[in-house]
Amino acid sequence: MPALILIGIWQEFDMILTTVIAFTGGLLGILFMIPMRQVFIVSNESNLKYPEGLACASVLEAGQETGDPKQASSIIKGIMIGALFKGLISFAGVLRGVLEIAVLSGNRILFFGGDISPALMAVGFIVRLNIAALIFIGGFLSWLIGIPLLGNGLEFSTNPLEGAWQIWSTKIRYVGVGAMVIGGISSIYKVRKGLIDAIKVLRQSQNDSRQKSIPISERNMSSRVINILSLTAIVLVCGVYFNITNSMTIALVTTAIMMVMAFFFTAVASYIVGLVGNSNSPVSGMTITAVLFTGGLLYIFGFSGTEGMVATLGVAAIVCCAACTSGDVCNDLKTGQIVGASPFRQQIMQIIGVGVASLVMAPIMQLLHENTPGGIGGRELAAPQAGLFASLANGFFGDGNLPWDMVAIGASLGIVLLIFDTFLEKNKSTFRLHVMPVAVGMYLPFGLSTPILIGGIIAHFINRKNKTDKESEISLQNGILVSSGLIAGESLMGIMLAFIAGAGIKSLNLGIDPIVTTALTIITMAVFVFWFYKESKN
Repeated sequence: MPALILIGIWQEFDMILTTVIAFTGGLLGILFMIPMRQVFIVSNESNLKYPEGLACASVLEAGQETGDPKQASSIIKGIMIGALFKGLISFAGVLRGVLEIAVLSGNRILFFGGDISPALMAVGFIVRLNIAALIFIGGFLSWLIGIPLLGNGLEFSTNPLEGAWQIWSTKIRYVGVGAMVIGGISSIYKVRKGLIDAIKVLRQSQNDSRQKSIPISERNMSSRVINILSLTAIVLVCGVYFNITNSMTIALVTTAIMMVMAFFFTAVASYIVGLVGNSNSPVSGMTITAVLFTGGLLYIFGFSGTEGMVATLGVAAIVCCAACTSGDVCNDLKTGQIVGASPFRQQIMQIIGVGVASLVMAPIMQLLHENTPGGIGGRELAAPQAGLFASLANGFFGDGNLPWDMVAIGASLGIVLLIFDTFLEKNKSTFRLHVMPVAVGMYLPFGLSTPILIGGIIAHFINRKNKTDKESEISLQNGILVSSGLIAGESLMGIMLAFIAGAGIKSLNLGIDPIVTTALTIITMAVFVFWFYKESKN
């Protein structure tokens, strides 16, 4: 978690402090999510598809209902192809992980590129063309329009590609931040009824006798347990804030802000994960929004200097952990709903999982910080998101200068998108202009949006003749299974390569000429796209 990394560095990686932040943030994400399950997962199936939760359910159900071995075969093929690509790119170096180029035209940098990732293409297939196109539009606006419009290309005449990345990271990215602020506010507004319903569900759940009348397949954790754990987490967070600020006043104010922010962004994360999937959930963007709101409120309340900066990052750390965890919890609960799991049993295991993960994460972060040249935040482990949060906090309480003009441009663009989307909604258009996916595309490297768009286009061509949702799901079922395998294969290979790197073998050096590597990458991707289309269509 980027903000957690920053707090850890500030405290020289006090492992107890870091573990408490990770555990309480994740725990609050789960506890705030529980009353929202009925609202976002059960009652909004038509609007929120939870593509990755659906993919996980497809994997679990493969072959169970029909006995068709082809379903399991599709998953296995996907796993093998995804793992093979990851190995050839990250370990063998036979293929390039990204193809990108930037050229100078006068004082303007023209950039284009794309990641070589079957998993991202699979995500595009799962989220369908509308969302994939919106993510690409965001990337297009940032990289193909924003960067050339800013100019300053002559400053990077020797390396236009490096210039494109620097302009994006220092300026254009903040346009995405501004759009995300509007998208976050819009998302909260859109789920306002859901939040109210969630509060009603939370109040109703206080009656444990009523909970017992609910079928076990729909029952959440006991309200008494939720209350005790929530109170414990809030007290621990308040203690953390007092520890890092040495002020009970600012600790209490910051705790109150944290509770509101964490609750709202748990809802926003649940909504976005249901809309575009966990892989595309802009947790960093939500954390940035939390930093901006928290920093603004603390500034208005008269706090300043180091205590204001650290308090802001403390809120960001908890909100970041809560948003990340709630997104994972949503997918897990959606998968459980599809396959018939008991929610309260899932929730118990999720809490245990957060506890185990927080215990493991702190010592690993400390080892990385102490045994890597420059530590976390240095050249080898740059932690760019943490640096971005630091620059935002420094802009409020230090001597840093934020590109507020870029943030304002992004916010204006977000408002324009909202107006257009309202028009499309009123005219019952099948294509929508959701602000957050566009903001995600602006905020992320452009290369990620390219394979996502290709995956969405493939899903569109396979699905275009179907008129009903049932026909659509049937026609895309095989592609979803293949996509699930691709995502799982690439992820599992990444974990395996991490273990190999830990043993001292980071990669192979086969000495292949870069031109040959590029040619092999283009040919291999063309073959893969054709294979993915044919395999998904069958």
